[in-house]
Amino acid sequence: MLVGMTSKAVVSLITGLEDTEKVTVAFLVALGAAEHGRSTLMFLTKEAVRLATGEVAQGVACEGCPPLPELVARFRAAGGRMLVCPICFDARHLAKDTLASNAELGGTVQLWQWIGEDNVTAFSY
Repeated sequence: MLVGMTSKAVVSLITGLEDTEKVTVAFLVALGAAEHGRSTLMFLTKEAVRLATGEVAQGVACEGCPPLPELVARFRAAGGRMLVCPICFDARHLAKDTLASNAELGGTVQLWQWIGEDNVTAFSY
């Protein structure tokens, strides 16, 4: 690890499949961090909460873009986690038993607990 390099990354995403290119970029950034050994958390709010439920992340954002299911699977395999806003989740009447295996409900308190005293690189989409 490089001196001064942070060991954690947070990617905050508010957009769902209404903007597949933004979702793809967010997953690519999170995946890059996770596959390079950083502890990586995606904080999903608003429409993005749907991406943490089972097979919702479908489609290809653009010509030459990797398919979303492939990015989601690679992110999970690399140890990436998703923290899903419970208020946003409940407002959309989603079922808790549909959450992906690497997703859990939690808000800003849980986000700050995960960050702790560590330095974190953060991205927002």
